[in-house]
Formats: sequence, structure tokens, C-alpha cells
Amino acid sequence: MLFEQLQIRDVLVCPAQILAPMAGITDTVFRRFIKRLGGCGLIMTEFVSSEGMLRQNLKSKRFLYYTGEERPITAQIFGADADRLAEAAAMIEDLGFNLIDLNLGCPAKKVVKCGGSGLLRDLPNLETILRQIRAAVTIPFTIKIRIGWSDDEIVAVPVARMAEDCGVEAIAVHGRTRVQGFSGRARWDVIGEVKQAVRIPVIGNGDVMNPRDAEALAAATGCDAVMIGRAAPTNPWIFRQMADYFASGSYREPTEADRYALIREYYAMLVAEDIPGSIGKMKQFASWFTHGVRNGAELRHRVQSANTPREVLDRVDDFFSTPQTVPCEPATEQLVAAESDTCA
Repeated sequence: MLFEQLQIRDVLVCPAQILAPMAGITDTVFRRFIKRLGGCGLIMTEFVSSEGMLRQNLKSKRFLYYTGEERPITAQIFGADADRLAEAAAMIEDLGFNLIDLNLGCPAKKVVKCGGSGLLRDLPNLETILRQIRAAVTIPFTIKIRIGWSDDEIVAVPVARMAEDCGVEAIAVHGRTRVQGFSGRARWDVIGEVKQAVRIPVIGNGDVMNPRDAEALAAATGCDAVMIGRAAPTNPWIFRQMADYFASGSYREPTEADRYALIREYYAMLVAEDIPGSIGKMKQFASWFTHGVRNGAELRHRVQSANTPREVLDRVDDFFSTPQTVPCEPATEQLVAAESDTCA
């Protein structure tokens, strides 16, 4: 079966379908939410600043909170100072994470200044970083990269070979450059070149919005696993759909009842755990979860105008208790715009 499993040393990823780290999205509640829907074999934290970790700021501590339900789990860090990154990596191992991942893909300007995809333009420093992180931890060490800074600076293959030589045990490749951001098409051909160049597992990422896209990615690249980023908030069922499709050749689209249960459960988890900023999270995710819902614009309005998390829950219950007569809303370009600041 396609993407049945992936072994990264002593960590079994089954199925070989991975939730990408996304700033502002993949917190502990969303990660558990995705795991409960099924089909996701590995989840990753939001990326955490090595400097923030060493200063022990509250945001970094919150990003690194996880529960046993989330295993296996990767913590992703970013930074540009090899010594500081190595020290932060050791802290992550002490926290009990199954793996550690280095972010070499975020295109955000504030991140590029101190790591992320900016390191793809400084390979000597990157090699020092990789070797020092590898020396600092005993858990599996992976990286997530973009294919390069621009079309004139495609460095995915040399970076992958260098990473393998430094002891990195798997590499996720987002098939876009830093300059592209999330525009244009992902270069699956470059992901395939990386797969041919190294022996460590290669995880494909970019432009996989449904199970057939994942199948096409595998055929085009030969990658060992698939990583899903921006499709997950808009279609949290995608991991289960992929598992069903690869096993049986078909998958089920969510019903109206499924959508209600999805929205209700995620919001209820936020309320039950008294997550800081829950009302903001509810309004943020309303932009994604309500597409495909009949009269979704009205539901979004009700959520956005609520003042408390409990009021949001009551409004969701009330909305779905009343039959909606307008057609289901298709996904729109608004979704892409809403996701453009993520670092998947």
C-alpha cells in the first residue's frame, strides 16, 4: 500500500503521512484533533525559536507542550547560531520528544533573518549547525527544506547530500523556493532529484490537496512519505482519506453531519482546555472549517461576531439545528490568502 509506513531509526511512522509544522496552527489541540480523525502517522510542533527556548519564554514553553496521545511527535526548531541550536536541541531531547527537526523552509522575513530558508544561502554555516545538533542529541534528527532561495539558487540536492553526511536521518522537501512563498506550482521534479541523490528517507511536500495528488506525488518523485501542510486546516479529513484511498481505491467526502461534528469537537476541545486565545482560534479556524457547509458565510458571521468561546459553541449548535436551504459553498481563493503566512 502506498505510504504504508516509514522507519526513521527507532521511530515507526505508520502510515507514512505527516502533518507539517505550521505557525499559529499546529498547537497541541489541533495536533490531537488531527490524530483523532485518523490516518496521520507523525505530527510536528509549531516551529520554536532556539533563542526563545534558551530564554525560557512562555510562548516557547507553550509551543513545546504535548500529551502522550500525540506520539510519535517531532519538535521543530529554528535559528542560525550553531551553539545555541545545539543547546536547544538537547533541551528538546530532555523533554521526551521522539524526534527533532530543523526548519530550513520558512519564507517569512522575520524568520529568514535568523534561520529558516535563509540558511540555504549559507551552506558552510548550515553544515556546522547540522553537525553540532547531531552531536548534541541521540534521538533521530530530521530537516525540512525548501528547494532553494530562488530559481537561480536551487540547492536541494547538495543540501540533502550534506545533511546525510552530517547524520541527518530524513529530509522533507517542500518543492518551492523561498522567493515563491506559496505561489506557483511546487517543483516535484526537484523532490525526485533529491530522492535519487540520497539514501535517507525523503518526504514530499507541496501541492497535495487530496489523495489523488498524493498518489501523483509518489509516482513523480518516488518519495517515502507525504507531508501535508495547508490542506490540513481546510480538510482535516485528508489523512484518513489518503489511508482509505491507498487501501481501497476510494474515499468518502464529509457529510454535513461530519462537518458539524468536526467544528463542534475542535471548538469544544479549545473550551475544555481553556487554551489562551481560544476565541481567536475559533474565529481563525472558522475561515477554513466552514467552507463546504451550507450557508457557510452565515456561520462564519455568527462565529466572528461572538464574544466568548461558549457563545461560539452555542451559535454553532443553533446553526446546525436549523435546516440550511442554500447550496454548499465550494472552497475559494480566500482560503489560499488566509493561509499565506504559514510556514509549512
